[in-house]
Amino acid sequence: MKLSACTAVFGMADMKKIIDTSARLGYDAVEITAAKHLPVDSTPARRREVLSWIRDDGLFCSGLHYIFDGTIRLLDVSPDMRRASKDYLCKVIDLAADMEAPTVIVGSGGKTRSFEPEWDREPAIRCMAELVEEYGYNSTGESITVCDPDEAWIMEIIGKGNGRKGAVWVALRIPDDCICAHANLSRIRQFPLEKKGSYKSISSRNLSRINRHEVECVYAHDVIALARELGYYSGTDEEFSFRDAYCPIDFENVRYADARVWSFFRHHCEGMDRYLPYIDGDFGRCDHLPLWVKPDGKLSLRDVQADMRDHFEGTPLDMTADMTAGPWQMPVRPLPMHFADSDSVSYFRERPIATQQSGFTMTCQMRRWLPDEVGGVTWFNCDDANMVAYVPLYCCLTQVPDAFRQENNRSNEFSFESAFWMNNWVANMVYPRYSMMIGDLRAAQRELEDYYFADQDSVEAKATAMTAGERRDYLNQRSRDYTNRMMQRWDRLAKWLIVRYNDQVVRRVDEQGNLVRWGYDTPGYSQQFIDAVGPATGDRYRLEKVIDRRER
Repeated sequence: MKLSACTAVFGMADMKKIIDTSARLGYDAVEITAAKHLPVDSTPARRREVLSWIRDDGLFCSGLHYIFDGTIRLLDVSPDMRRASKDYLCKVIDLAADMEAPTVIVGSGGKTRSFEPEWDREPAIRCMAELVEEYGYNSTGESITVCDPDEAWIMEIIGKGNGRKGAVWVALRIPDDCICAHANLSRIRQFPLEKKGSYKSISSRNLSRINRHEVECVYAHDVIALARELGYYSGTDEEFSFRDAYCPIDFENVRYADARVWSFFRHHCEGMDRYLPYIDGDFGRCDHLPLWVKPDGKLSLRDVQADMRDHFEGTPLDMTADMTAGPWQMPVRPLPMHFADSDSVSYFRERPIATQQSGFTMTCQMRRWLPDEVGGVTWFNCDDANMVAYVPLYCCLTQVPDAFRQENNRSNEFSFESAFWMNNWVANMVYPRYSMMIGDLRAAQRELEDYYFADQDSVEAKATAMTAGERRDYLNQRSRDYTNRMMQRWDRLAKWLIVRYNDQVVRRVDEQGNLVRWGYDTPGYSQQFIDAVGPATGDRYRLEKVIDRRER
């Protein structure tokens, strides 16, 4: 049992003495009561001082108990009083965050309200379900990842169609020791149905039970009934498959979507080649991927970032391994997804995880053991994941770094202030001569990301010791600094590439890493492309005798 000493017992005459005495008496925590010695407009320095007293004694602040002054009356519902009360509450919540207090009690005289500023919110799945029920959902199917530091869910939702309000959906909790992925194709097939006396699975009629720890599945109560009504399904409830009813598979949607899921899984789980028949469209042999798999080991954030740069390398789908990759093994292909030759024979192109038409890419980091402002980081950048460096942006951001601001990233206007255009400038130099130039991009990418990861521990240790307000300011500045560093490095990279690879040659580099004024190499085409030239062109380029000449 945790024991908290209420500072009001001692009249708050000497806060430090009260805290020290509480520790000596064996209390676990202190509750700060009233607002005289730590008002809502107290300075960060004062808050930090009080928090250090509590920490130094091995205690924590269990709560804040604040009484409104005489200018605020809880029972007064006039607009002006509502605004005043809201402003006061916001200040109290900020103070609670600075003091790391999980609970706040506010009141006026005998009227009080208790709440938990960090946890007094409805789960995201319940919120989405209630919103679409009330306002409708005018869209086709979507797969949504819903995560917090403790658990992850996959939710799939689809509108009910013309003339029907709302949506049908299913959400499943991903086991803690598994990994899951989705890519523009429904992934959920059968799911457990609600049973009397069990809370493992609940329908939308029982959303009030969603906070129970046993819940692993939540679904719209009419998800099966609608499929029957629309003629999508006629079997038993137990055999119902959300994917098969609402998003039936065919070769193209599997190859363009689930192939990416397969490629992610193969990096972390042995034996995924057994699903290649499914990826190749042989649904008689295999008609699905597992919704999740248990990886061979724990994944790091950098593992996931590397996965986002995948083009099926080293597999039968490798996009760099045949003549369609061009002279320099380019892993991207121009749109459209399929095309036909002069004989009207149709072909398709692969759709990898990393693709040039990405507007942005991100990997998210959530850590329960750190304050929220520190533990939540979105590693972000604009454009193709394979061609950019992930920049850490802390979730407490109150100002978007300039390079990521909407007004600096117009799709029809190049700007050196735009992360989107700086990244595209570099990427579109590298794509056509990929194998020749990608090494320089990788070096810059590693340089930045190595710096960010190396810097993270010291930055977060410093931020954790601050008050919540100070953390926000500090981490806002660090996020801006990280973004500016990326923009400056990419500017240098772009200029380096145009000089080093000008006119289809590779300028040499001296021992200090500088480009030499004279001297270059001519690496020529990849061997796989050269081997395709003869069959495609016959004797047009065939030489009977090779004479070495100076290239002009």
